[in-house]
Amino acid sequence: MKLYFSPGACSMAPHIAAREAGIQLDLIKVNLMTHKLDSGENYKEINPRGYVPLLELDDGSRHTEAAALLQYIGDLDATHTLLPAAGTRQRFEVIQWLTFISTELHKVFSPWLWHKETAESTKQACKEKLATRFAELDKRLATRNYLATDNFTVADAYCFTIVNWCNFLDISLNPYPALSAYMQRIANRPKVQEVLATEGLKKHR
Repeated sequence: MKLYFSPGACSMAPHIAAREAGIQLDLIKVNLMTHKLDSGENYKEINPRGYVPLLELDDGSRHTEAAALLQYIGDLDATHTLLPAAGTRQRFEVIQWLTFISTELHKVFSPWLWHKETAESTKQACKEKLATRFAELDKRLATRNYLATDNFTVADAYCFTIVNWCNFLDISLNPYPALSAYMQRIANRPKVQEVLATEGLKKHR
């Protein structure tokens, strides 16, 4: 399988999940500013939407949307740890948190906080909403190591990836000690360390 990614972008979540599952990926880097690959190829000819992640399967089919890709990769995990078996309460919990991260974190950060032209009032509103969500996560993580189940799941890969954007946007997690500890705990996982090193992000942890 091929994963089209950009360092630190939401594509880092399926990258982490694949490594945790022991799945070999061919990584293809995308410059999201120019929409070019290192080869010079126009990424929009591969993915007209222009964003990452994009997962190309061995049959040549191409698929997008981080939450969907995480579920696909999770189902390839033979231990059913990254994504519990269909029909279980644990799987239901993971899917709920994937949806929450996608709508309440990912789409609050992006695109609004990444663009200079975004009005300051909009940025402030986004930061206030994130603060509310971070407080909720902090309360939950005060009594547990992982977000959805007793084990690391694809929901944790996604949560870590998106909350890690605080490091790029100068948003402090100091008011949220449990969330901060969780972020460090996930960052210390060997496979996550591999991903951070591969994507050149060690300095952003």
